[in-house]
Formats: sequence, C-alpha cells, structure tokens
Amino acid sequence: MALARALAIREIPCLVTLTTAAARDSYGRRQNLEVEVGSLPVDALPAFIQAKGIGAILDASHPFAVVISQGAIAAAQNLAIPYWRYERPLVADLGSQVGLRHVSDLNSVFRADLLAGQRVLLTLGYRWLAAFQPWQSQATLFARILPSPGALTAALTAGFSPDRLIALRPPIGAELETALWRQWGITTVITKASGQAGGEQVKQRVAQILGIPLIIIDRPPVEYPLVSHSLEELLALVETWWKFQN
Repeated sequence: MALARALAIREIPCLVTLTTAAARDSYGRRQNLEVEVGSLPVDALPAFIQAKGIGAILDASHPFAVVISQGAIAAAQNLAIPYWRYERPLVADLGSQVGLRHVSDLNSVFRADLLAGQRVLLTLGYRWLAAFQPWQSQATLFARILPSPGALTAALTAGFSPDRLIALRPPIGAELETALWRQWGITTVITKASGQAGGEQVKQRVAQILGIPLIIIDRPPVEYPLVSHSLEELLALVETWWKFQN
C-alpha cells in the first residue's frame, strides 16, 4: 500500500491487484492509482499484463504467496519487462526467549510432541487450516482468521468449532493478543514468518511474557531476480525506469 501511494504521488501510474474487497478501502481513490479486486490465476497473468498495458511488475505480495510470485517472475521474463520484488524485512528473534522454534515448512509441525494434548492457536491464514483436520482429535485447536465468509467457511469445514475461532484483521496489538491467549488458555502458538506487518514481533513478545512456546514457519525460498527490503530503494529503481519511458 505504501509503495502504491508513493508511486501515485510521483505521478507514476500503477495498477494494484487485490484478492479481497476488504483491502480495497485502505487505498482510497487517487489519481494514477487503479485497484482491481478478484482472483487472478497465474496462467492468466500474461494476458492480463498485456491487456492492461503493464510495463513492469513490482511484486509486493505476501512472503508465502509463492505461486503468484513465481508466476509474476515467469510472466515478466516471457514478456521482457522489469520485475522487482519487495520483501518484508525479517523480524529478529528475541534473544532471551525460551520455547521459540523455527521450522522449515508446515509439515514440520505435525508432530505429537508439538501438538498432542496442547491448546494450540494457529495464526496461519485460513488456507492452511484444512491440513490440521486430522489433529482435531489429538489437540484443542484454535484459529485466528480474517473476517471474511470464505475464511469462516474454510475454518468450519476444517473442523474448527465457532467457539474456537476469532475473526480479526491484523495487526493485533500486544494487549489484545495477550488477552486472547489467556482467555483461551493457549499453550502453543504456530505462526508464519510474515514480518512486522503480520504481527510477528508482537507474538514473540507476548510468547516471552506468558512463557508460551512459539513455533514460526520460515518463509519458503524463492529465487527472485531482484529483491529488496527497502521501500526507498525500490522507489528509486522504479523512478529511474519511468524516466526512460517518457
């Protein structure tokens, strides 16, 4: 969002694609900024890019949105247009935290010593909840999901009862996070390495205060042609490219 606004202010036309209408309002209405809402299949990307007259791709998708990033990279290469990746900065681990564990992927958490008999809070996004369905009888599972009908349907289908769900849009403050964990008697939390925007730092701090094990699923490796953690650096790259287009 910050990148799109900055480009619009610099009078560099940009088109933002969003998967949910709820995120649309945060962009407002600005000159040089167009927003499209809806699912965009990867195989439809090249045609979409050509139809919209896109001259470059700035990929600021979620760190775990691997499929769309790989599709954007392939489309940029096939169409011979620039591709830039903005990656959310990683959150440094709190050095004194006991019970902080990093795992490489989702399958790494499906272990009896991590889940069995525990009251587990999942803050992973609704698309991953179905994978936990076999564990509903071995652990007491709770989930925080986005406030959308699709997320609620997916969670209920995965075996989560309504009293073990809470629908909130991040970021979540430390006070509310702490109260929720205490209210539900959480003994383990599983989350993604989503960065500060996903509240990862807050979860680390609350886990440290409450002495609750926190399992963080690390970001999947993706070979980006160009990646930056700096908004300023990427804006400079886009500005330089734009000058040569006019």
